Amino acid sequence: MTVTEDSELILLQEIGRIVANTLEAMSAAIEPGMTTGELDRIGRRILEAAGARPGPELCYDFPGATCISVNEEIAHGIPGARKIMAGDLVNIDVSAEKNGVFADTGASFAVAPVARNIERLCRDGRRAMWTGIRQVGADRPLGGVGVAIGEFARRHRYTLVRNLASHGVGRSLHEEPKEIATWPDRSERRTIHEGLVFTIEPFLSLGAEHAESGDDAWTLLSEPRAPTVQYEHTVVATRQGALVVTLPG
Repeated sequence: MTVTEDSELILLQEIGRIVANTLEAMSAAIEPGMTTGELDRIGRRILEAAGARPGPELCYDFPGATCISVNEEIAHGIPGARKIMAGDLVNIDVSAEKNGVFADTGASFAVAPVARNIERLCRDGRRAMWTGIRQVGADRPLGGVGVAIGEFARRHRYTLVRNLASHGVGRSLHEEPKEIATWPDRSERRTIHEGLVFTIEPFLSLGAEHAESGDDAWTLLSEPRAPTVQYEHTVVATRQGALVVTLPG
């Protein structure tokens, strides 16, 4: 999606706030002993009360309103009977549609008590995302996002999952530009144009470099197995930089 009119931006900001508020409420509800299915139902109620439709379910017939991934699961986890336990690392990915416009956000949360290296990983996962967001702007190189995140990861001795990428979003959940690397990619030659809507979502890890399929058709696991976090915002490229639309409010 490319935003060309104020009315489009207003719709994008509305659905952006909805998914951000949903993510915030779900994260606040996490407690040991609850199932991922119970957590998903909280998200569904909030989205539907706001007049939004869950994106994965709408676009891909995903069996849940949100994606909830625990520990070795790093993306597209199916909500269900799995119980969240103390010390778990939980990723929540919320995307939804309203009035024909989609927004996408996500974050990882460590359930207390938290080991110091996991606490640091969560902190630096957010920092890596914002490092990428700061590279966004009209007429800037799209590859600058991955270069900056890659340098951040190298400097702080993390790895990046290199087969889960950022993507365009807006009129559909995944659209052009597709496969926006959040790692250095020498083949990337595209330029960010004004109004372009896309996600920034690095997967920062203590050792994983790839995502591989799990036991079902959706869940992706870290390879090699290592604690991994993902943080995601939907942004609009402007002359002044990135306008983040997935902030709670």
